[in-house]
Amino acid sequence: MAWSIAEVARMSGVTSRTLRHYDEIGLLPPAWSGSNGHRYYEEADLLRLQQILLMRELDLGLREIQAVLDSQAGQVAVLREHHQRLLAERDRLETLARTVGRTIAELEEGKDDNDMVKINRPENLFEGFEPARSEAAAEVQERWPRAWDQAQQVIGTMSAEDMERWQREVTAQMIRIAEFMVAGTPVADPAVQAEVDAHYQGVCRFWTPNAVAYKGLGQTYVDDPRFRTNYDKIADGLAVYQRDAMVVYADARLS
Repeated sequence: MAWSIAEVARMSGVTSRTLRHYDEIGLLPPAWSGSNGHRYYEEADLLRLQQILLMRELDLGLREIQAVLDSQAGQVAVLREHHQRLLAERDRLETLARTVGRTIAELEEGKDDNDMVKINRPENLFEGFEPARSEAAAEVQERWPRAWDQAQQVIGTMSAEDMERWQREVTAQMIRIAEFMVAGTPVADPAVQAEVDAHYQGVCRFWTPNAVAYKGLGQTYVDDPRFRTNYDKIADGLAVYQRDAMVVYADARLS
């Protein structure tokens, strides 16, 4: 039995765009393609995709995943190793659950006479957390490794205060873009494009994308669930509006 790329995307939650990218880099070629160019996947391909997603959950990069899948290790041995890592991740999530539960208890019970909350040990708020890398970040690392390395070097020089300031700036800019969207301002409007230029200059602090890369970054805002959620928390449809504005900017200024 074979499944189309659309069916695999629906079953797995992986976008068709990502599946095409996996094919392009040789990570997950389809079993065959129809005369119309549509990709079709068989059971062995679905099992391979499961392994890819398991390793992505464990924050392995695409090159690392490729190396593992191309090794001579048996499928059961590889899955057993994934299973052990997942058990470790389960333990981490249980720690996070305890952290949140403890915070809830302190918020409910720790108010003083002025109705202010007192946290007994602030460091306990962060037990179990660790940096996470999104699918979009992994894709950027795979497609533009030099840009990724450059960005990581810049981030490594930033203090906690620098990061917090940058995050506030990014959020404020997202809100300004959302205001244009809600007002019905076309993405090609000069005022919107001025905000996109500020966005592009902000990106250039970390790496300098060309037109194709900048459009790709905008597309990740739509395709990657974590990016899209962050944008759409501010206003429904903001991720798509931002992407469309970035496309106009890339065509006009970067091509």
